[in-house]
Amino acid sequence: MVRLVYDFASGGRDMAALLGGKGANLAEMTRLGLPVPPGFTVTTEACRAFLATGTEPDSLAGEMSEHLSALERAAGRRLGQPDDPLLLSVRSGARFSMPGMMETILDIGLNDDSVLGLTKASGNERFAWDSYRRLVQMFGSTVMGVDSSLFEDAMADLRRSRGATNDLGLNAADLARLVGTYKDLIRRQTGEDFPQPPDEQLRRAVLAVFESWNGERARLYRRREHIPDDLGTAVNVQIMVFGNLGSDSGSGVAFTRDPATGRPGLYGDYLANAQGEDVVAGIRNTVPLAALEELDPLSYGELRRHMGTLETHYRDLCDIEFTIERGRLWMLQTRVGKRTAEAAFAIATELVDEELITPDEGLARVSGDGLVRLMFPRFDTSAVGEPLAHGLPASPGAAVGAAVFDSAEAVRRATAGEKVVLVRQETTPDDLPGMIAAQAVLTSRGGKTSHAAVVARGMGTVCVCGAEELTVDTAARRFTVGDTAVEEGTVVSVDGSEGAVYLGAAPLVDSAVMRYFETGRRSDGLVEAVARTMERADDARRMEVRANADTPEDAARARRFGAQGVGLCRTEHMFLGERRKLVEAMILADDEAERDKALGALLPLQRRDFTGILEAMDGLPVTIRLIDPPLHEFLPDRTDLAVRLATAEARGGVPDPHDTALLKAVSRMHEENPMLGLRGVRLGLVVPGLVAMQVRAIAEAVVERTRAGGSPEAEIMVPLVGAVEELRIEREEVERVLAEVSEETGVPVHCPVGTMIELPRAALTAGRIAEEAEFFSFGTNDLTQTTWGFSRDDVEAAFFSAYLDKGIFATSPFETLDRDGVGRLVRIAVDEGRAARPGLKIGVCGEHGGDPDSVHFFHAAGLDYVSCSPFRVPVARLEAGRAALHEPGTSESR
Repeated sequence: MVRLVYDFASGGRDMAALLGGKGANLAEMTRLGLPVPPGFTVTTEACRAFLATGTEPDSLAGEMSEHLSALERAAGRRLGQPDDPLLLSVRSGARFSMPGMMETILDIGLNDDSVLGLTKASGNERFAWDSYRRLVQMFGSTVMGVDSSLFEDAMADLRRSRGATNDLGLNAADLARLVGTYKDLIRRQTGEDFPQPPDEQLRRAVLAVFESWNGERARLYRRREHIPDDLGTAVNVQIMVFGNLGSDSGSGVAFTRDPATGRPGLYGDYLANAQGEDVVAGIRNTVPLAALEELDPLSYGELRRHMGTLETHYRDLCDIEFTIERGRLWMLQTRVGKRTAEAAFAIATELVDEELITPDEGLARVSGDGLVRLMFPRFDTSAVGEPLAHGLPASPGAAVGAAVFDSAEAVRRATAGEKVVLVRQETTPDDLPGMIAAQAVLTSRGGKTSHAAVVARGMGTVCVCGAEELTVDTAARRFTVGDTAVEEGTVVSVDGSEGAVYLGAAPLVDSAVMRYFETGRRSDGLVEAVARTMERADDARRMEVRANADTPEDAARARRFGAQGVGLCRTEHMFLGERRKLVEAMILADDEAERDKALGALLPLQRRDFTGILEAMDGLPVTIRLIDPPLHEFLPDRTDLAVRLATAEARGGVPDPHDTALLKAVSRMHEENPMLGLRGVRLGLVVPGLVAMQVRAIAEAVVERTRAGGSPEAEIMVPLVGAVEELRIEREEVERVLAEVSEETGVPVHCPVGTMIELPRAALTAGRIAEEAEFFSFGTNDLTQTTWGFSRDDVEAAFFSAYLDKGIFATSPFETLDRDGVGRLVRIAVDEGRAARPGLKIGVCGEHGGDPDSVHFFHAAGLDYVSCSPFRVPVARLEAGRAALHEPGTSESR
């Protein structure tokens, strides 16, 4: 029989898949001898069985009863015992941290009888009724499905009637009355009473946590964080310890380093006379963790020791929840803490210097997504006046948007293309859709460990918390600071690095990390950490990183960013602007002489383009793709031309002969589906002289750079090949022109000729195509379109969001490579291509080449290089290095 329940003493951190992250770490802390309240974990396997069948596994009740009896014996009290009750907490704990996304129920075991026993045993009547109202509220909303806002409204009404600013202003009689109000509310909303039997409370609470795995906010968070839906959650059942017993008690959240900046030291929040949920909910403003040293120096010193033990043991930033019960410290949770991108690079470098981790482990702990965030611009604070308000810098970065005051409005405006800032007193898990849609989150309450701060940091969203100067009036849809009122829709700027809020759109400047990539100057500690990490990535990676660049300026920037060549130069981008008229002339030519004249005018322009790019990338390969888009894209719109001609005729005038010729050409070339029409290699085979002109321009640019003392390395790529015969014919033309230029100039010109694999047929016949190709480069944008059978431009707005909601896509296949379909075609082409031509050089030039997850796939598939836009070159370098860590023989693979 499969075991479904483990006590804390029988697990460990390596069992996270079965016990969830929280359960595994509770077990690990127990093994380390830290003061952990005893308890047991119901496994993720039990959750998966429940979700699959709708009923709890047959053996679960018996196993839970057995472990509960052991807890009761150890505590010397029984669950719900009338005179001195044992109380339990029930918390979710998934494999991967999902802060605030699933459910918690505290004080299981209280009822109308045991609350009196708790009063007597604790000597604190207010505490007993406060604990009971928490249970009824949590159980009512989580287990029985009552809208949580109804409980909050009842609490707010009672506070107003008593003139209390927060719950501490309510006495025992008030809280006893509130329990009655809550129970009446549950009865009205559900038709049943709040359950009195403690065993029923426990059973229903565990099943409710299972069900919360498929709650809307949990599913939304998993989609956002790419967490699989089939993992399920574990449930941790633990003896309650109480931080709400008075001024000598409290709860807090601590980090062994600053999760926003990575600076060493103790960081966190503490709230006296409070349970842990009060700290993360932000309903009362906390005090910094350092204040605990004065409030309770013995507990503070013990906490510091335990934090040092945990950081050394986990060899990473640890996020810790703790409770002090009448001067006694209890450790309730630890996990490797979520952190900002800035903190990730800083902490990884510091831990390497402290010899807690290896350089390879340091590289593994950062990400390309994080690096992108560090490259974003920051506010130019020298160009703005005093901030409107200050708060805690909870998640760094700079964001500008219209202030909105609820999640639904944030989603509505963001969907319409507007940038928004979500402003709340404090956020709850129900605000997750709005937090995802917003550029920044701003709260008037809460600290660096509040729900808003933790979730925003995990998502990389700018966040300022605890801006106490703000009075947020959600009903009136505005906030005020002194005499200044900020209505919904007003643009504000949020500086998550400094904790400042400005009216209007503050100007931006490049980040220090971006300046480093541009200039190589190491200006501060963060830049130094990034630079060292990039050096390690470059040493570790096997794949080269090239850039997609169509101008000398782009090529030069890419080289500064570390590109090792150009993997895609799109020549069609060179025919825009004034040159478009020359393309029109080529298309409208009545005979070969006119066409040659037009091509002759294009030749020196193309040669100059290629010369500049080859100069910028001197000594490095430049892969030049022959012209690819449909020719009609260079012609005027057919409808506009027809209207223009019809208008001229209606006015009795003579239609412009040029417009008439253009309309005939446009009509002749009109295609219902241009993406699958006359483009790519087909153009070279159908339009005489076009390929020859481009190849001559490339060859003459090579000659010019060679004579100037350069080392040009041009490669010629034929696009959209579907049959080897197409490439053979085109290649013969290319080699003929190269030979002509070599003979004319006396400078030998050799340019490898390869093809872009962007059609399924090309991938499936790669062995034959490799007989004519000296290299392959996967055009994964078009390969994705042709494999899936849809046009990116048409479908992304039409149904992608529905496909993401239904789980058909985990992410857009245009952002991250579809490994099962497109990825399989890539692997087939690599294997068959190299079987036919050993040593065949293979790269990718679609934008997937800069996507972190896709880079790892390309490494595993054996590609020689990836190519992406210049801005993403550092990301690709970093991820190519991280991908290499998983090869046999590296420290991260062992």
